[in-house]
Amino acid sequence: MVRAVVLGLVAVMALAGAPAAQARGATGATGACAAGQLCLWPKPGYRGAVHASELAGIDIESCMALPAGVTGASLANRTGHPVTTYQSATCAETGEFDTYPSGTWTPESPYVVRAYKVWEH
Repeated sequence: MVRAVVLGLVAVMALAGAPAAQARGATGATGACAAGQLCLWPKPGYRGAVHASELAGIDIESCMALPAGVTGASLANRTGHPVTTYQSATCAETGEFDTYPSGTWTPESPYVVRAYKVWEH
């Protein structure tokens, strides 16, 4: 719960323009993740080659494992839907998981992201 509130505050700060470079990463991550996408970077701070998933290619409320060799350490949710990320590649709730509202920019995930689910609402 606290993590969700903190993430929400980071998103609000980013939208309000307060330390936007810190919230979005030094490379201007907003340009690297288009509306309708879930973007994952392999390193904290939105660094490394971005892996972007288009909302049109995502099964809503289904576990979407990342391709072999792809993991996430930072992420941006621009899908327009809440997204849950999982430490487990099978979306098992025995590992770590968190839900991020649309518009969230997370410079450092508390765990390695290996799968996600996009929710209807």
